[in-house]
Amino acid sequence: MFDGRFYVLETAATGEDNVKLSTKGRYGVRLMFDLALHYGEGAVSLKDVAKRQEISEKYLWHLIPPLKNAGLINSIRGSHGGYVLAKPPRLISVKEILQILEGSMCLVECTDQPSLCKRSTNCVAREVWAEVTDRMLEALESFTLEGMIEKEKRKREVISYSI
Repeated sequence: MFDGRFYVLETAATGEDNVKLSTKGRYGVRLMFDLALHYGEGAVSLKDVAKRQEISEKYLWHLIPPLKNAGLINSIRGSHGGYVLAKPPRLISVKEILQILEGSMCLVECTDQPSLCKRSTNCVAREVWAEVTDRMLEALESFTLEGMIEKEKRKREVISYSI
């Protein structure tokens, strides 16, 4: 379900919200993926990214400062200016992008900040949430921009083969 800002996974039985990933994180991954697809070709304009990824150029402008400050992208000035990845796609993980844009990726706040809950030292549920969070972060770390490029190539091969 899309609630205007977040894609929300719902529990089938209750319809309650569970895990949220904001538009900022999703669009940030798409922006970085687009830059990765053009890695080594020179600067990429946000206008071109916006068109290819079907994302508002204005929205993309909000994603640039944190990614630039974190050292993931560089800007190039001039008539052929734009943005480039600051390091090879194989060295940039989805986890890194999301943590820069989303902040903490913990499923529940007490796993990141135990002081928020007086039960945190004796809470078994907190241990479960911490382990689930760790596994999720490991999975996100395993996805790199280079891996996404490989997946894209395989999709294109299947599409061109089936046509």
